[in-house]
Amino acid sequence: MTLAAPLDLLKQARARFTQREIAAHVGKDIKTVRRWEKGETPCPSMLEPALRDLLHSSGRTKAGLATSDAQFRFIDLFAGIGGIRMGFEAHGGDCVFTSEWNDFSTKTYRENYPPGGDHALIGDIVSFPAEEVPSHDVLLGGFPCQPFSIAGVSKKNALGRPHGFECTTQGTLFFDVARIIAAKRPAAFLLENVKNLLSHDKGRTFDVILQTLRDELGYEVHYRVVDGQHFTPQHRERIIIVGFRGKTSFSWDDLHLPESGPRLGSILHRTDGSEPVLPWDHDRFFDHASKRVQPKYTLTPNLWTYLQNYAAKHRAAGNGFGFGMAYPESVTRTLSARYHKDGSEILVYQGEHLRPRRLTPRECARLMGFPDTFRIPVSDTQAYRQFGNSVVMPVMREVARIMLPHVQTLLAVETHNGSKQALSLYS
Repeated sequence: MTLAAPLDLLKQARARFTQREIAAHVGKDIKTVRRWEKGETPCPSMLEPALRDLLHSSGRTKAGLATSDAQFRFIDLFAGIGGIRMGFEAHGGDCVFTSEWNDFSTKTYRENYPPGGDHALIGDIVSFPAEEVPSHDVLLGGFPCQPFSIAGVSKKNALGRPHGFECTTQGTLFFDVARIIAAKRPAAFLLENVKNLLSHDKGRTFDVILQTLRDELGYEVHYRVVDGQHFTPQHRERIIIVGFRGKTSFSWDDLHLPESGPRLGSILHRTDGSEPVLPWDHDRFFDHASKRVQPKYTLTPNLWTYLQNYAAKHRAAGNGFGFGMAYPESVTRTLSARYHKDGSEILVYQGEHLRPRRLTPRECARLMGFPDTFRIPVSDTQAYRQFGNSVVMPVMREVARIMLPHVQTLLAVETHNGSKQALSLYS
């Protein structure tokens, strides 16, 4: 399965949609789409998700994806706002079950992924029976990291008593991932977490996770830290753990990671008159009449003075703490869930004698790789939290690309073996 270039996706879309329909979907004007088609200007890579979404929409019903077109079924645990889901839907996946406990995230999720077919969206997964989770081919989960207690395991080892992942991981949210894998035995899984999971509790936490997935559950496991800056202008390292129910030739070397990723200027609101008018945003983040970002995102004089003094204090003490000024040619620091407080990790430069500003929530969505078709139905504070807790969606899409051939091979082999076994019963 190869990843189509933006121009290839545009050509596919033009076979089904008019230039006007494409322009409306990706938030551009018709002239821009025409220039892409003629090769006068390159079709931006950041529009790949939107073009893929448009192509997939031709196989959707109003209630959601038509399951007959799905290449595989997956579930979305600790879903947040669906960044991992979007990456796997881009390759033909059908989401059949979602769990997310936060009401604000659920609101955003429902707005962007309307329920349809047999799909269920539940709250807290902790109390949900594993046997009631629908059968699926791939389990996805950005599970929160919690400390594991291994004292009980050590004691049982000393006494020669058997133990399993229920003892080792009980009381953590990873336990809920493990019990669903144990009950449903999907062909594959993808788990995502912060890079520090590797070193948490001197590596013991990660050892418990690997032991559970490999030894207790019997999956072939691969993991790698991937930096989102290959796809968006943000330095964001996250560990990705993938597993398969059988032996595969999976290799992280198959990832296509551009050496030089985009820069901040590619996701900022454009003040030259070319900023798209999104009907779901209107002028909430950007004043199209004056061609400028809404003034409320510029730091107040008091906050800007405080941040400068705070940074100066730590510089004098030899510390590296302080705000992060970002320029159009920059790759930013990691966007965090606390960005709504003061925006200090990513401040957009507005000129030598002007106060900097925060990114708008729409720019945060772009920084995480979400297309402009993604709706933001919550307050700015909640939106900042949601994007700060999310994943760089194009990373998930790329990992899905290299995972799925192995998933399909496993499913095909098992189907073939199942057919042979059925034949033998009647021979």
